[in-house]
Order: sequence, then C-alpha cells, then structure tokens
Amino acid sequence: MKYETQKVALPFFAVAMALFALQIVFGLLAATVYVSPHFLAEMMPFNIMRVSHTNLLIVWLLIGFMGCTYYLMPEEAEQEIHSPGLAYLQLAIFAFAGAAALVGYQFGIHEGREFLEQPFWIKVLITISYLIFLFNTSMTLLKGRKTAINLVLMLGLWLAAVFWLFAFYNPSNLAVDKLYWWWVVHLWVEGVWELIMASLLGYLLIKMSGVDREVIEKWLYVIVGLSLFSGLLGTGHHYYWIGAPSYWQPIGSIFSTLEVIPFFAMVVFAFYMFWKGSRNHPNKAAMLWALGCPTIAFFGAGVWGFMHTLSFINYYTHGTQLTAAHGHLAFYGAYVMLILGVITYAMPQIRRSQPYNQVLNMWGFWIMTSAMCFMTFTLTFAGVVQTHLQRVLGMNYMQVQSQLDLFYIMRLGTGVAVTVAAVMLIYSFFGPAREQVPASSRPLAATE
Repeated sequence: MKYETQKVALPFFAVAMALFALQIVFGLLAATVYVSPHFLAEMMPFNIMRVSHTNLLIVWLLIGFMGCTYYLMPEEAEQEIHSPGLAYLQLAIFAFAGAAALVGYQFGIHEGREFLEQPFWIKVLITISYLIFLFNTSMTLLKGRKTAINLVLMLGLWLAAVFWLFAFYNPSNLAVDKLYWWWVVHLWVEGVWELIMASLLGYLLIKMSGVDREVIEKWLYVIVGLSLFSGLLGTGHHYYWIGAPSYWQPIGSIFSTLEVIPFFAMVVFAFYMFWKGSRNHPNKAAMLWALGCPTIAFFGAGVWGFMHTLSFINYYTHGTQLTAAHGHLAFYGAYVMLILGVITYAMPQIRRSQPYNQVLNMWGFWIMTSAMCFMTFTLTFAGVVQTHLQRVLGMNYMQVQSQLDLFYIMRLGTGVAVTVAAVMLIYSFFGPAREQVPASSRPLAATE
C-alpha cells in the first residue's frame, strides 16, 4: 500500500464477506422451499427467507462499495483518508442497522416494501452512516487530486444517497408507491450504481493493464454518459402495468433496449485495455475478475434484461421465473463480481504478509460463475414453461409450479455449488497464505 489509511478497507471487506456468506445461506433455504414447500414452514416462512436474502444482498454490496472507495481513494486523491475514525464509526452504525433489520425480519417486523422493508428508525441509521461516509470521502477528494475515477465514483455515490431519500416516501396509493419505489430500486441498480461499477472497473484496469490513464478515462466518460442516458428513462419498463400513462410503454421499451449498450461498451473496454496494455501483472486472479465482471454483466443485465423488457413481451413474462433469472445473473455480474475483484486485487497489499492464494481464488471464480450461469439457464427454462402454461394456456399458479420441480431441483444444486465457491473465496482472502506474491510485483505496486 502507498497510503497507511488504505487499511481502513479491511474491516469493510470482512463485514461484507460475512454478510455475503449469510445471504447465500438464506438463498439456499429459500431454494429448498421451492423443492420441499413445507421446509421450515413453521419456524421461518418463505417470505422471511426471501426478504433476508434480498436485503443482505443490498447491505453487503453497499458495505463493499464503501470498502472499495476507502481503498482506492487515497491512491487516486494522493491523500490519506480524512478521518479513519469516522470510517470505523459509520461501519459500526451501518452494520448494526443491517443486523437489527435482519433480526427484526425473523419476528415479522418490517414495512412490507420489497428491498425497502427496513423500519423507519433503521432507515434513519442507514442514512446517518451513509452521510458520514460521503463526508469522509468527499473531504478526502476535496483535499487531494481529482481524477475521472474518483469524480465519477463520488458522483455515483452521492446520487445513490439522493435517490435513497425516496425510500422514506410511502404513499397509501399503491400505484403512486410503485412509481417512486422504482426511483430507489431501478435508479440504483440500472442507473447510478453503474457509475460506481465503471469507475471501480476503470481503477482495476489502470492498475493492472498498464494503459495510460487518459485513454481509460475517455472510455469511462463515454460509458457513464451512455449509462445515465439509457438508465434514467429506462425506468419506464417498470411502469407498464402499474397504472401509469400508456406513453411509458414505448419510452420504457426504447430506452431499456438502449441499456444494453453501456454494458457491451464495458466488455469492449475491459478486453481492449488488457489487449492494448503491456503489463504482465502478477495478480492473475484479479485480472480474471476484472474481465469476467463486464462479460457476465453484459449477459445478465443486458441480454437477459432485453429478453423481456419490450412491453409486448413483458405483458406475458413479468413476474415469472424469467425475472429471477435476469436478476440473479445481473446482480452477480455487475456488482458481486466487481467487489470480489477489487478485494482480490487489494488483499495482497492490505495484509502485510502478502497472502496470494491465486489458484484457490480462480477455482472459486470458475465454480461460482459456472454455477450462477447454470442457475440462470434453469430459471430461464422454468420461466418460459411458466409463461406458456400460466399466461398463454391459463393454468393456475400452483398447477404450473408443480410442473417446474425439475428446474427447482437443479437450481438448488447450483446454490450448493455457489456455497462451496464462496467458502473457497473467503478462505483465499482471509486464510493463511499458500503462495507469496512474486517479488516482481512490489515495484509495480510502488509505481502506482
């Protein structure tokens, strides 16, 4: 590490990985219910498993973003973190709020709005923690060097805070509620989080490819422009069937189709930079994650999203297992792989002993990515069957579910594979070193 306060990222990474593991556990429980509907029915109803699974995803991704920011900001700003103490304080507040929400869910304490189920007081704690984070990182940026990487990153983080405020607005009219509910859910994952994704990916490419910063920054601005242009009005694909005016159907269809472009641009961006670069970086595992992230994101968010985003197709497919297929691969490719990639790159420097479990990490990459892809395929086939039987032939919901058992069994199997891969990755991050970083990597890190 060039800056001592980069070690602030370590507890964020540790908490994020603990919550990641817990998210997978709840996902396994929920997948088991699809195979055996009475599994834990008395102890933990399915809706509690699901809300725990989805909320843990959001919480650990946010904590992961914070850790990534604290790691790269000193290098980009050429300035130590403004206040490490504030960083630890906001992590404690955020982790407490997340844990309190999770425990509350087990007792049925929630507001019932998907992804925004947190009680009001927990939302307030999350807001306080996030504002401390923004203050700390913004002060670091203001005192230091401004680059495209840290400016775009902070823009994404600040916009995420702005759109989070709509989580506090809970109108009694369900159509109005859904109209603004998507201003948090959609505009995060298909809007401003893409800015965070592009900047973190750009940082990894600068560090590992050896390509001039100016070249990467030009690509970054193009991708950011495409993301905001398509993502903001692309919100319209959620307005098709909630009672919004009919003009949202063409607007949503057109701009949702355009959302594929920035994800494809990220794939070209990553592969072109590594092809153009001359540096043979020793951290092959981090390079694998950096290339895999935009590739899987393109298929999960781009291709699978496009499959059912046009209004005349979505009329039949919305709310089916096709949505679950798209959601799983999109979140995994765009954000899970990104954070795992940054952690893979950062941990050899954060831990002074230079742990470098590359082979184990890469095995984890291939097992987890293969399992997530197979999970997506099984849910896609399940969704196609469900759409035909339920929406075309008119069979009732439970009759159709009984026809999907084979797909659900296969999905449970992929969940087990993801669990094995997660254990391998977490051990590679925090376990004892099996292989040391080659000496040639140290001067490379120093030049950055």
